Parts: sequence; structure tokens; C-alpha cells
Amino acid sequence: MSVGFALLGLLESGPRHGYDLKRFYDERFGHGRALHYGQVYSTLARLLKNGLVEVESEPGDGPERKRYAITSAGVTDVAGWLAQPEKPEPYLQSTLYTKVVLALLTGRDAADLLDGQRAEHLRLMRELTRRKSDGDLADQLICDHALFHLEADLRWLELTAARLDQLADQVRP
Repeated sequence: MSVGFALLGLLESGPRHGYDLKRFYDERFGHGRALHYGQVYSTLARLLKNGLVEVESEPGDGPERKRYAITSAGVTDVAGWLAQPEKPEPYLQSTLYTKVVLALLTGRDAADLLDGQRAEHLRLMRELTRRKSDGDLADQLICDHALFHLEADLRWLELTAARLDQLADQVRP
């Protein structure tokens, strides 16, 4: 996901300080991958340079603090981004496939590699299922998305394990 578009979208509800944007981002989208403050401010600097946000100064007792507001160009960019469908990612050349082929080429046990990967997928699926049962609707939807992808990976692992001999015949010199 583009952090810049997410921050712009969060600014549509009104001007905010950088630390507020980080907090809202982390609450809505962070789920295990919180933004660093440096990333928030570097992204805001880029958005400012591109005319997608503007800075509003806030008077107060302490040093001037910056509040960022979305510009009309920023609103247009967010609207265009939201309307654009995401490109499906078919994973045609995955790291896992590369590892299987290299295991076969180097005489290592590709079945063990697949078993280890299956165990790791199942471990993560159990963790996501626990998180889903304890979470709010946002957590449930995010976990469902990840679980569906992991299920597809498991199907691929099973299919590949069943075809290891055929694959070995094709990739070995």
C-alpha cells in the first residue's frame, strides 16, 4: 500500500499534525507494521513538494508546530488512486519456487524444504486465526485476506510435493 495515498486519505477529514497521522495510520493500517516517524515526515515532505498537501502553522505557547492539510490536487490524486483497481499479483516467480528448484539442482531434499514451509504456513495460520477471533472487524478482514493467501500457498505446496519427481527430471541437467 502506498503510505502517501493513505496519509492523503487520512487528511481528507481535516488537517492533522504528523504524529496524529502516524497514530491514525497505525490504528487503521499498521496491524503489526507501524510506521516510523521518519517515514511519516519524509512522506509529508514529498507530498508538500508535489503540492498535494500544505502546511498550516498553529499558534501556541511552544514552538510552531506544523499541521498538514490536503490540497485540491491531493484530493484529486486520492480519488484517482481509489478508483484505480489494484493489479493482481500472480507471483509467477516466487522465492519459494526458486528455493525448490535450487534444492533439486544442488541435491538437497526439496521435500524437507516443502515440509518446513508447510509447518511455517500452518503456524502463521494458527496465529492469524487467534488474532482474528480476538480482533475487531478490521482485524478480522485483514486476517481473512492473509489466511486466504496462505491457504492458496498450502495448495501449491501440496501440488509441488506431489510433482517433485517430475520437476527434478526437468530441472536437473
